Amino acid sequence: MFETLTPPETDQILRIMALYAADERPQKVDLGVGVYRTADGRTPVMAAVKQAEERIWQSQETKSYLGLAGDPGFHAVMRDLILGDTVPASRVAALATPGGTGAVRQILELTRNLTPDATVWISDPSWPNHSSIAGYLGLNLRLYRYYDPETGGLDRDGMMADLAEAKPGDVVLLHGCCHNPSGVELSLQDWRDVGALLQRTGAIPFVDIAYQGFGEGLEEDAAGTRILAGMLPEVLIAASCSKNFGLYRDRVGVAFAITADDETQAKAQATLAFLNRQNYSFPPDHGARVVETILTDPGLTEIWRTELREMREGMSATRQSIADALRAETSSDRFGFLASNRGMFSLIGATPEQVEALRDEHAIYVVGDGRMNIAGLTPDSIPYVARAVAQVMG
Repeated sequence: MFETLTPPETDQILRIMALYAADERPQKVDLGVGVYRTADGRTPVMAAVKQAEERIWQSQETKSYLGLAGDPGFHAVMRDLILGDTVPASRVAALATPGGTGAVRQILELTRNLTPDATVWISDPSWPNHSSIAGYLGLNLRLYRYYDPETGGLDRDGMMADLAEAKPGDVVLLHGCCHNPSGVELSLQDWRDVGALLQRTGAIPFVDIAYQGFGEGLEEDAAGTRILAGMLPEVLIAASCSKNFGLYRDRVGVAFAITADDETQAKAQATLAFLNRQNYSFPPDHGARVVETILTDPGLTEIWRTELREMREGMSATRQSIADALRAETSSDRFGFLASNRGMFSLIGATPEQVEALRDEHAIYVVGDGRMNIAGLTPDSIPYVARAVAQVMG
């Protein structure tokens, strides 16, 4: 049967990873792959994670299965981290998943099963897995305007005009803090206005949040998601612990379905567990156990918060440094928005030809749409990257 296979199109990021690995030039710079790196180029294991893993290793007495939905203790700490006391726990159905992408998949499959004719609205830009998974599941897709390439900021009017066309039961995918690949954030007023718009249209928000703590702080970064949870009877959330706990390869995610009442929550909880059964049955637990251990121990929580703050402040300093270097190289402020964006990513406005020139002529790797991983920059590479960008982009 395999002779009938048609190879799928290669993922852009995986292609860049392969090209970078094969590049033998000593000054190559990887600004494509979306992982956090320290100033010396490492993706470290956080100290709080190491301590939590040691405790688990010393005390864990079984590797037996947990329930289909995962550990309720993990659900509880993630619910508190993301939602606080915005909604009662009795309204929140929860599901442990293999990473944030696993949560996205389960929520979109839930959407297909419950409302197969719904349209999933995805921002332009978004991450490839959003449209890929939704399209694979046969869901209707529509893009809504988000990024304004002229200003490097939010196309607020375009976003609101497009989302006003959503119908009852449609799902509107929104990026939580620091998650949009453009680096552009919604203000708190934007979140309130989107919530009011969704109240009028009857569409359901689906928040993908993977970088809580990378923007302004843990509470501040959850504010937009909490605004929607407090305004609307139904909200879908996919969350990842890959970035803010550094658990990339342990694949730690959670899906939440906020329902209108306790009775509906019970039905949603059973349905989510059923979806896990049809896919991978029991979700992985080690990374989830690490997160639960950290967030239930005040000492470990404080260590983790300190590490996360240092990561956040380091990225902000890097943003300012690359913006300053580009200002000096171009004698203009055309890249000034890099300092005000938040999180790991920004769009530098490069054309595909310019992206290719950065790679071929300077060994600088960014994604084809010009997305740069700010966390891939180091104090040593910033001057080199700034000179190359100025040369290639004029």
